[in-house]
Amino acid sequence: MKFLFDFFPVVLFFLVYKFFGDLPPAWIGIANQFPFMSLNQNEPKDAILLATLVIILATILQNVLYFAMHRRFERMHLITLGILLAFGTLTLFLKDPLFIKWKVSIINWAFAIAFIASQYIGTRKTLVERMMSQAIQTTPDVWKRVNLMWAVFFVAVGILNLIVAYGFSEDAWVDFKLFGVLGLTFVFVIAQAIYLQKHATESGQ
Repeated sequence: MKFLFDFFPVVLFFLVYKFFGDLPPAWIGIANQFPFMSLNQNEPKDAILLATLVIILATILQNVLYFAMHRRFERMHLITLGILLAFGTLTLFLKDPLFIKWKVSIINWAFAIAFIASQYIGTRKTLVERMMSQAIQTTPDVWKRVNLMWAVFFVAVGILNLIVAYGFSEDAWVDFKLFGVLGLTFVFVIAQAIYLQKHATESGQ
């Protein structure tokens, strides 16, 4: 459930981009009330601008809903929001989708840095152990390996995103942003769960 909650802004981005030409004109009028917005529904290039506005608003709503449910903010949601506000605003102000494309890589690399730093700074527990130790028990060495796996995964996704952004069409990049990143994350989570379960059994804890 949390997996879907984390990705719902990306799903909205995808839907708005894909169905931009079919949206009610009144919705376009509302969007044009926001700063930097001057959308023309007959201009396909404006689709990514509206999608960018929507993902910014959806990510703000995501943080508000998370706080309402848990009475605290999640650090990764806040990191995502901060980077999105910076790169999304540049996209809307300069009318250049390259910034929102880079945002995906910057966020993934920021997560990679956070996971690596957690092994050397502050508490002795890695970031992945803090997030998952209530669900499964294993040795500190295993947690460190899984933590490093996540860091490598985030770096790889960031690099792959730029390959798609620069080497393929904008439409293909939007598909990758949802299905590619979501699919890769899902496969990686399953592989990580199998790895942890195997080592949890071996640890006898």
